[in-house]
Amino acid sequence: MAQVLEFKLPDLGEGLTEAEIVRWLVEVGDVVAIDQPVVEVETAKAMVEVPCPYGGVVTARFGEEGSELPVGAPLLTVAVGATDASSAAQGDDGAAAEEPSGGSGSGNVLVGYGTGAPAARRRRIRPERNTASAAPAAPAVVSAPSRPAPVAVGEVNGWQGPVAVVSPLVRRLARQHEIDLRGLTGSGPDGLILRADVDSAIRQAGQATEAAARTAARPEARTAAEPVAAETSTVQVGAAVPATAERIPLRGVRGAVADKLSRSRSEIPDATCWVDADATELMAARAAMNAASGPSGGPKVSVLALLARICTAALARYPELNSTVDTAAREIVRLPGVHLGFAAQTERGLVVPVVRDAHTRNAESIGAEIARLTELARTGKLSPAQLTGGTFTLNNYGVFGVDGSTPIINHPEAAMLGVGRIMPKPWVRHGELAVRQVVQLSLTFDHRVCDGGTAGGFLRYVADCVEQPAVLLRTL
Repeated sequence: MAQVLEFKLPDLGEGLTEAEIVRWLVEVGDVVAIDQPVVEVETAKAMVEVPCPYGGVVTARFGEEGSELPVGAPLLTVAVGATDASSAAQGDDGAAAEEPSGGSGSGNVLVGYGTGAPAARRRRIRPERNTASAAPAAPAVVSAPSRPAPVAVGEVNGWQGPVAVVSPLVRRLARQHEIDLRGLTGSGPDGLILRADVDSAIRQAGQATEAAARTAARPEARTAAEPVAAETSTVQVGAAVPATAERIPLRGVRGAVADKLSRSRSEIPDATCWVDADATELMAARAAMNAASGPSGGPKVSVLALLARICTAALARYPELNSTVDTAAREIVRLPGVHLGFAAQTERGLVVPVVRDAHTRNAESIGAEIARLTELARTGKLSPAQLTGGTFTLNNYGVFGVDGSTPIINHPEAAMLGVGRIMPKPWVRHGELAVRQVVQLSLTFDHRVCDGGTAGGFLRYVADCVEQPAVLLRTL
């Protein structure tokens, strides 16, 4: 007889607690192999294909496309040992969900589904019937003493499980009548939920609805304050939000951005300073680099790469801005290395990939890494690790055709440099008016880590390097 194993949404790393189902890669009845991707989910960090650690027949899926699931919630159940879909859906007599045996484990390492020693199997003990109670008691679960007791799904964000149902017909009936199978106690062998259990729950739900309707119709059943509050709330919402307004859930990347920016605004006392700089010499130096051939030639260097290299040189002079604030300890933590984030706009929204150890790289190396991460961002293949751990962010909003901005700091960092578009403008040079390539630079910083003198010194150094790239020769 096939074992029905429940696969739960694993911990995808980086402290993520939930994920949105983007696309199911398998259907109920499909045969899956060990480590085969079964669902594509979107976290606050990236798009991820989740492999199943079991091989067998898919008997149930939990969650529709577009819904969010917390880590630890059931994703699907797999009948291990079944050869086809018909052997998995045997009606109402199937076995309850069990832990995997040692031979059906995954070769991949998912958090909570590793490749350690074979897990001890659990067995269900049929409970004794209590004649004084009309409902059967829930089946007890006994774990092998050599293995710590598993955490129930119900302990993770309110989820319960596993559901002792094998029959797809029973599941479909419950879904049609919006019956939560996790709230039912089965009357079948080992607590198996049968169709009779679902039919009984449907009748009870109908009776409860009718009773609630009769109670609501009696004026004495409600307090005087309740209808007033409800009516007032309805009027206020209706007046502020038209019925035709579109509601867009804040989740996935958009939700993560909203949470992080809100936290930044509420926690960080930020300030912004800005300066215009003549970037004519920087643009000429870049053109000379990219025109070089032979031994001095190499890959093309972008303006963003040059600005990133200028940032790392400036942070070496002003390390206060490469820090974070430990609010619990009331300490400023100066970080030893520069992990430079750069803002990238994608179809999924704004993301900030991180160039690791940017302080050890030259402009060419930084440019190559920026190009690599940008391509991964466009295809939605950035891993959570590539989107976290930044210590300073460079934001080139000039690509949108704007001159200036006051960016919000990427919490928990202490500063962000913004760069506007580089365009021809009148500029006084050597006492004469000339047309030069001018850019506006803005620095938003956490006023807890430094005062305006430090922030102004950092920004002025960046501007000097933009106007006279030879200044960088001191740090090469």
